[in-house]
Amino acid sequence: MAVALPSSIEPVVPTAEAAEAAGASLRDLARFRASHGLRQACLSLELEGGQRASVPIPAPVLDLVEGILVQMALGNAVTLVPVHAELTTQQAADLLNVSRPFLIERLEQGEIPFRKVGTHRRIRLADLMAYKHAIDQRRAAALDELAAHAQELGMGY
Repeated sequence: MAVALPSSIEPVVPTAEAAEAAGASLRDLARFRASHGLRQACLSLELEGGQRASVPIPAPVLDLVEGILVQMALGNAVTLVPVHAELTTQQAADLLNVSRPFLIERLEQGEIPFRKVGTHRRIRLADLMAYKHAIDQRRAAALDELAAHAQELGMGY
């Protein structure tokens, strides 16, 4: 069976009600997972006409659902992107929460690999996430160093 996937990577922005519902679902899911071993996950569906259906899902999918619930409960927008996906510069900039011109500078300086399709740049999600991981590590190291200096100077941090 072929399943049509969206061609664009549009985030789902939770409403206040959806964020609250995600939080409640997350608490229930965490409680069940803590008190019972997970053998098989099933998605329970309420269909039109009052019918019910149950669809088995692989356990790793439940981990993804839990991650989505965490982010939605925090009010964060969520999107699902295949790891092998190629992103436009705007999509990549949005994922890094930076401007498109800033991202293009990083690309042109060779900090993030990319390829050109005609005149358009394409960035592999895996490469973008590797870059994000590296800058997150550098940021954490810099903060640790600043905190250590503050301690040495007796600044109370």
